[in-house]
Amino acid sequence: MTESSTFIYSGTELDLFATAKHWKSYWTQVIDPYLGQHVLELGAGIGTNAQALQHRPYARWLSVEPDAAMVQLMKRGMAQGLLSPSHEAVCGTSLNLSRDERFDTILYLDVLEHIEDDRAELQRVTGLLQPGGHIVVLAPAHNFLYTPFDRKIGHFRRYDKAMLRAIVPTELRIRRMQYLDSVGMLASLANKLLLRSDSPSPGQVRFWDSVMVRTSRLADPLTGFQLGKSIVCVLQKSLTV
Repeated sequence: MTESSTFIYSGTELDLFATAKHWKSYWTQVIDPYLGQHVLELGAGIGTNAQALQHRPYARWLSVEPDAAMVQLMKRGMAQGLLSPSHEAVCGTSLNLSRDERFDTILYLDVLEHIEDDRAELQRVTGLLQPGGHIVVLAPAHNFLYTPFDRKIGHFRRYDKAMLRAIVPTELRIRRMQYLDSVGMLASLANKLLLRSDSPSPGQVRFWDSVMVRTSRLADPLTGFQLGKSIVCVLQKSLTV
């Protein structure tokens, strides 16, 4: 893999949401069944998502991040034992990966919305996926919730189910698609219509994580996972490809 280190991420939310333990517990439980032994995490940030998923061993976990400073923070976490010995952190994007690489699972955890040509991105990484393997997308939901905060941190869009279906490569099938955090969705709508804040405060994040997310874990099944501030999409590659 050829590394690239010219990109500097302009978002400010990674540290802000790093301590959202209830939210991380929620979505990690949802995607856990689709994690294989060889995992590629694209747009890995400062490594907090990888840490949240280190509850079991992996043969290989490759975190790819275009911001070199964030890669150094991940490597520091590896040296401190926050990430497993199977973890690798490199600077770059999917464009820098060898076409000979193969993974059981490819993760886009709050990342795909930052990529302008999302259709081409998914098509490119499909070639890196083992037959039967999964691509897992976690992303902010609903363009009607798009706010100055989304623009500030580099989101090109928020997703609904139709938008994700429209960019699925033909070699993949949708294994699972659902919304998460119905209570948070109502709070986001109120912020858009009333508060119009371009950035949540640490106190707002703590309240959302400790109260709203915990309530959403009870409420979401009652809505049939049809409402939510975030969307999870799991794509599976055909065994016959």
